[in-house]
Amino acid sequence: MKTENIILDKTFDFSLKIIELYKTLIFEKKEFVMSKQLLRSATSIGANAVEADSAQSRKDFIAKMSISFKEANETKYWIKLLIRSGFIERNDILESCDEIIRILTSILNSARKNLEKKQGKNNV
Repeated sequence: MKTENIILDKTFDFSLKIIELYKTLIFEKKEFVMSKQLLRSATSIGANAVEADSAQSRKDFIAKMSISFKEANETKYWIKLLIRSGFIERNDILESCDEIIRILTSILNSARKNLEKKQGKNNV
């Protein structure tokens, strides 16, 4: 049995929330441009984290998680834009995105440190 992976779980749940928000934005608010950008970037966070989970090397893992991190920051931009333009009032979505960014930052910092340690041992 595979152990729990918090970033995969959180990004999957976040994607589901974003899909529901997307439906509301297009059907009720008739907002099509920013909502599509939000949907693409938000669902990409988890997709890249899943790819990182199956990485072929530490460098590949870092590269995929870095893309996930970039997508999370782009998502935060779209959320803030939608909030400030009055399309949404959901600060819980912004808080969830911030939490994911913090987790990804921690994962990337640890992975980079571990890679440096491994490279240092290989140079001895």
